[in-house]
Amino acid sequence: MATAVAPRVFKNFINGEWVESRSGKAYENRNPASTDELVGMFVSSTGEDVGAAVDAAAEAYKKWRLVPAPKRAEILFRAAELLVQRKEAFAKDMTREMGKVLDETRGDVQEAIDMTYYMAGEGRRLFGQTTPSELPSKFAMSMRQSIGVCGMITPWNFPMAIPSWKLMPALISGNTVVLKPAEDAPLSAYHLVQVLTEAGVPRGVVNLVSGDGPSAGAPLVQHKAVPVVSFTGSSPVGRLVAQACAPDFKHCSLEMGGKNIIIVMDDANLDLALDGAIWGGFGTAGQRCTAASRIAVHKRVYKEFVSRFLERAKSLKVGDGLDPTTEMGPLINEQQLNTVMSYVEIGNNEGAKLLTGGNRLSGGSCAKGWFYEPTVFGDCSPKMRIAQEEIFGPVVSVIPISSLDEAIEVANGVPYGLSASIYTRDVNRAFQATRDLYTGIVYVNAPTIGAETHLPFGGTKQTGNGHREAAIAAIDFFTEWKTVYVDYSDKLQRAQIDNA
Repeated sequence: MATAVAPRVFKNFINGEWVESRSGKAYENRNPASTDELVGMFVSSTGEDVGAAVDAAAEAYKKWRLVPAPKRAEILFRAAELLVQRKEAFAKDMTREMGKVLDETRGDVQEAIDMTYYMAGEGRRLFGQTTPSELPSKFAMSMRQSIGVCGMITPWNFPMAIPSWKLMPALISGNTVVLKPAEDAPLSAYHLVQVLTEAGVPRGVVNLVSGDGPSAGAPLVQHKAVPVVSFTGSSPVGRLVAQACAPDFKHCSLEMGGKNIIIVMDDANLDLALDGAIWGGFGTAGQRCTAASRIAVHKRVYKEFVSRFLERAKSLKVGDGLDPTTEMGPLINEQQLNTVMSYVEIGNNEGAKLLTGGNRLSGGSCAKGWFYEPTVFGDCSPKMRIAQEEIFGPVVSVIPISSLDEAIEVANGVPYGLSASIYTRDVNRAFQATRDLYTGIVYVNAPTIGAETHLPFGGTKQTGNGHREAAIAAIDFFTEWKTVYVDYSDKLQRAQIDNA
């Protein structure tokens, strides 16, 4: 009689070794498209595990900070090369653990590749400034310095890309890291850490602890030896992170929610706008902080746009992301499915018109997963909860507008400010929108998703706390500025006094 194969148990990575959690416990990571499939078991970490990881990172920091940045860059470059080689395998594992279709998971791994190559290049460009002094025989310059141990908490929807946004700039800057990935999708972070280790990152420089927020995330944020915390997740949890960091004045970067809008003007290329609205609203089943969950459509083209948008939404094939014909995968778990269903009920009660969708998919290939129909509400008021609050699912609210000024007022009238988009052929309208939309990202004739690694990523209001991910902006967060004055006059010179 055949026996079942024991599930693989993934351990913590602390001081260069894969180790068990002090708790002795582990949790299941299951495929959201087919919950019968167990992806793996991951150890449930405790504050004691986090403490061991922080101790290892703090000890490793003493040497890592002194490694020349170009040498740190060589390690990152090797890691990028390994990611290229393993892209397809990592993408398939990512689809299995969090559901989005293969094209999207390939893009997720590619983003990690891009970020790793980019930050490897920055190893020879950690520039400061030299400037003339106001006094004679005096030299003035600034330089970047590393900070120490960085605690990182990352989400499940981009389980390799977002860890790379944090890991790579922190490492190239000379910091060490303790990473706590989302409990719903930890495998991709394990792959990323394994690649960094194989590329030559020394023991203790990168550490990983798995587990939930209260047991593993909170001790990491609160640890006195962690001066830097970078968090991506919901705004309510981000507020808790900020409060935990405040007493010690830690560097704290928060990347949180969004309620993003696509504006479709009466002169828009509707074919292009429809492509963008479908991709923006239903990519990753709407589970993106940049998802286009609102569409403001000019009344002159509203009827045509909505008719064609519904036709496209109804035709989307929902199913297992490993099937190459699937266009939208599942929600991440039962809790998120229930959240989406509750918001659909809220929309109905608010008087929005449910134009398509609104049901869980539970038949055929969707029988064993957390699937939900692409859902569209029409004739929405911009003040409805479904048009104000982040749903994080395949639910789009369509709002009629009469002018660009009204569209911008609607766009800015939410608590978030991550991404916005406008479709128009009028260059004047396009530039007015880029000026007046109070968001961290604006797209013209493209959807609200599609950020690139060499430009800052982040938002305003309840989306973030002013810091940015990616590009040089990330290095600004993971370094401190140091200003250096060298006076070679061999006498006391008093700035602002002797030069008056």
